[in-house]
Amino acid sequence: MLSEQTKDIIKSTVPVLEVHGTAITTTFYRNMFEAHPELLNIFNHANQAKGRQQTALANTVYAAAANIDRLEAILPAVVQIAHKHVSLGIKPEHYPIVGEYLLKAIKEVLGDAATDDIINAWAEAYGVIADVFISVEKDMYEKNEAKENGWSFFKDFVVARKEKESDIITSFYLKPADGSSVPTYEPGQYISVRMSIPGEQYLVNRQYSLSQAANNEEFRISVKREADNDPNGRGSVHLHENVNVGDIIEVSAPAGEFVLEPTPGPVAFISGGVGITPMMSMLETVAGVTPERPTAFLHAARNQTLHAFDDEIKEMIGSMENAVYKAVYSDQPEGYLTRSILEEFVDPAGDVYVCGPVPFMEAMIRELRAMGIEESKIHFEFFGPAVAIN
Repeated sequence: MLSEQTKDIIKSTVPVLEVHGTAITTTFYRNMFEAHPELLNIFNHANQAKGRQQTALANTVYAAAANIDRLEAILPAVVQIAHKHVSLGIKPEHYPIVGEYLLKAIKEVLGDAATDDIINAWAEAYGVIADVFISVEKDMYEKNEAKENGWSFFKDFVVARKEKESDIITSFYLKPADGSSVPTYEPGQYISVRMSIPGEQYLVNRQYSLSQAANNEEFRISVKREADNDPNGRGSVHLHENVNVGDIIEVSAPAGEFVLEPTPGPVAFISGGVGITPMMSMLETVAGVTPERPTAFLHAARNQTLHAFDDEIKEMIGSMENAVYKAVYSDQPEGYLTRSILEEFVDPAGDVYVCGPVPFMEAMIRELRAMGIEESKIHFEFFGPAVAIN
């Protein structure tokens, strides 16, 4: 437990963090990686290059400070981040390193304003928060290991099949290299793929949604090839161009909390671009387990050649009792998923799942809220570090 004096000091730093938070986290990552380059085998280099990881950590630190006297308020964020950590193999021994360089960054950026009292208070607060993360992640690792065919950290998988789904999305069917089966997972969860890429000094980690319903034979990930000049493209280009049937890649156990809720009412899936991948797992699960459930599947893409899984979706929708499907393409007259389309297809009493680029999700969530859909029934997920959804 933190003392009231410590809490008061932490709360007093909130305005400073609001202004200097990203400068602190940028300094933190730079100094930590200079001292511990081995950690670059864990962190996503693309998110670092784009500044997304620095912003996400700044948001987390700010939220922790603002809620220091009621840390339970940030527990949902802790759980979400813990899922990411577990999928990347973060261990308890990493937390003291992070704490050391975070405190040094606060001192470096704030200078004399970072008094001994402030540094000591943040050291105490960081210790409490780190213990929460370590405890939550320990429980997740243990649950992963306890599952039938489960494991912790990374395991070798072989590429059993490689299938093109659209001009830019290819599916990889992955089976354990040791011949075992795979554990069950919740529809919507993801795995991390860890690769050693020629020309890269450090391992490359990328997280991909599992794009089919759970079965005990294999995982499927469906990877969008990013542009060659995109920092995030190194992993996807390598997978598309260099990873073939029979090759071995390292895979983490399934993680993530953007999952299909076991509710009986109507459900709608709304996706943009490669955000369709977790929706495929959800739709296949509904089609196989509760085909009578009222279901709507709405997807937006730039054009038909970039739209993956069209035939697969039509087949599943056709097998269900009360399901509808609509795709829109921005190069066509209808163009986008509008409020009128949402009102036509989405039951406001049901659950809605949204995934895609952040601007797409912001627009969809805004319209869903305007339709009167309860906040608790709007579920969303985005790729990469947590960012604010406006």
